[in-house]
Amino acid sequence: MEQTTLTTLNDETVVNTTTMAAVLGLTVRRVQQLIQDGTLQTESKGRILLIENVQRYISYAGNGRISEEEQKLEIAKKAADVKIKKARADILRLEAEELKGNFHRSEDVEAITTDLVMSIRSMLTSLPGRLAVAVAQHDSAEECSIIIKEQINDVLNALAEYDYNPKKYEERVRQRRAWAEAMEEELEESDAE
Repeated sequence: MEQTTLTTLNDETVVNTTTMAAVLGLTVRRVQQLIQDGTLQTESKGRILLIENVQRYISYAGNGRISEEEQKLEIAKKAADVKIKKARADILRLEAEELKGNFHRSEDVEAITTDLVMSIRSMLTSLPGRLAVAVAQHDSAEECSIIIKEQINDVLNALAEYDYNPKKYEERVRQRRAWAEAMEEELEESDAE
């Protein structure tokens, strides 16, 4: 291997590919590739301006590196991706719990409660008509009071028999999901037009 001793270094200092490879810490073959792809430039066959091409190589190598700001953005992006994946996993877990009947959405609880309230309302609004007929046949207040108590107890017993039905709830969930999917498809079709 030929050794070159440089006494002065300036903008016009020229070296061969072997010396350039040693300065850059690369193989001769890699320096030749960099010359071929235009990253490094030669003055004449096999002669390379040292300072200019070291600066060109530093610029070339620096393009592959990520700035500090880009690193922060990349870290933030990865953190956001993790949050999104965790949120999706939470949604899937909650949907599974909902289908099992272990979790209820507020709108479903509201619908079931509304059904119960409507049932109570129906029973209570029918009470005066039933009482009027039954009470009209009796003369004493005591007999009327007993009849009214019996009718109220009938309503309360019917309400006490009202029971949470997981199958009914599951059917509501499936219906709501089918409606939501149908609405999504409708929106997609209208967006496509």
